[in-house]
Amino acid sequence: MEMHQVRYFLAVARTLNFTRAAEECNVAQPSLTRAIKLLEDELGGDLFRRERSLSHLTDLGTRMLPLLQQCYESALTAKALAKDVKSGKVATLCLALSRTIGMELVVAHLTELSRAIPGLELRIFRGTAPEISEALKKGDVEVALAGDLGPLWERLDAWALFTECSSLAVPNGHRLAGKNGAVELSELNGERLLMRSHCEQAEELSTQLRARGISPRTLHRVCSETDLAALLVAGLGVTIAPNSASLPDTASRLELAELQLTRTVSAYSVAGRPRTLAASMLLNLLRAADWSHLMGRGGANSPPRA
Repeated sequence: MEMHQVRYFLAVARTLNFTRAAEECNVAQPSLTRAIKLLEDELGGDLFRRERSLSHLTDLGTRMLPLLQQCYESALTAKALAKDVKSGKVATLCLALSRTIGMELVVAHLTELSRAIPGLELRIFRGTAPEISEALKKGDVEVALAGDLGPLWERLDAWALFTECSSLAVPNGHRLAGKNGAVELSELNGERLLMRSHCEQAEELSTQLRARGISPRTLHRVCSETDLAALLVAGLGVTIAPNSASLPDTASRLELAELQLTRTVSAYSVAGRPRTLAASMLLNLLRAADWSHLMGRGGANSPPRA
């Protein structure tokens, strides 16, 4: 079945006149008639009863009409979409974010990208470092934003955006919330600690706390930033998180003395693999952004600057 056969069939079904249908399709009537005959042979029956000026659809033709109409419209839609994709009017961006990367870090850049490409379609993937590496290798995502991905695949390009410290987050009203100056690690003894088990630095943090003899009263392991924020607000513990991590308004961020825990957040992509316009533009935006506000210690939440 070819699309011109479908188009001819729809024209005859609309006009119920082979001559007028041929004129509409800008084709000789014998060619139109021959194309419809081939379609009938393929479908196994007559689509029209040909009675001079009284041509009409057979039962088979009536049943085929909505299906072939849908088929033709889908083909036109596909053709138009392909044209828009080729011209850049429509683009899909497959972006991976580490579970520890807040959407607020990239939302300003995605907004700017959407203004440049009105037909932009986003596909956001969340994962751990190994999951993001695998998604990049398989081509499931084009660009990733994450901390250390571990041993890098030799084909991965990485652009370091910023290196940040970690700080202590406590609910307002906590005994340490109004403390002036840095909090000593020893002051965490006996605290209920919310451990971000999905964080790339979870193991390193545990090692440093053990090395300094810090023994939390309770250790809650949480694998979601949303869940962690809810537990923090409820006063069910304190947490140690990167400076870029978003905190609720009812929580405070405090500098931690002695803690040597930093991470470098990078943009990743696969070298040598063709990138879409959207992916290239986002990488340029990320690399050109001013991330300096995330490089200090402690301090209140602030939105990323584009």
